Amino acid sequence: MGRLIIEQIVSADGFAAEPDGGMQFVEDASGPDLDDSGQLEMLKGVDAILLGANTYRMFASYWPTPQSSSETVAEPINRLPKHVLSNSLDSAPWGELGPATVEGGNPVEVAERLKSSYAGDVIIWGSLELSQALLEAGVVDHLRLRVVPALIGSGLGFSDTLSQRVKLALVSTEPQPSGHVTLVYDVRG
Repeated sequence: MGRLIIEQIVSADGFAAEPDGGMQFVEDASGPDLDDSGQLEMLKGVDAILLGANTYRMFASYWPTPQSSSETVAEPINRLPKHVLSNSLDSAPWGELGPATVEGGNPVEVAERLKSSYAGDVIIWGSLELSQALLEAGVVDHLRLRVVPALIGSGLGFSDTLSQRVKLALVSTEPQPSGHVTLVYDVRG
């Protein structure tokens, strides 16, 4: 049984998306000196991806397309089994590749079932409501924050509605010449 990992890309002031849900701040801060080797290393331990419906739509419109082919993480993202938590989607196509599995029902039960179904880790990217629900329920094992060197002033968080504090233990930091920093935490109950 692997861990349940949440990875969020956040601005330096802690927002996971702009007020309208967009992520232009990520594009604006990207550059040629951004190194994805840490991301690739982390993905070696991942056996499956879990996404909320909105993040699935964003991912499916980019990752299984030719425009993503130059991205170093495209191969594992496209290869790994994907699960989409949604009570409204009937199907979740992934371009010309095999579709994602639509999972309905209680997010905590789905996450726990997936954790026990895979030997390696299950990762959640974005999926703000899903991330908050799973943090609130105490089923997240690991949190990765990829901090973008940009301040956006306001936006959407991934933990704004938590009713209780979640304790974190720092595992590692990975600064990059681009100014991006990856912070990795174990989540304590």
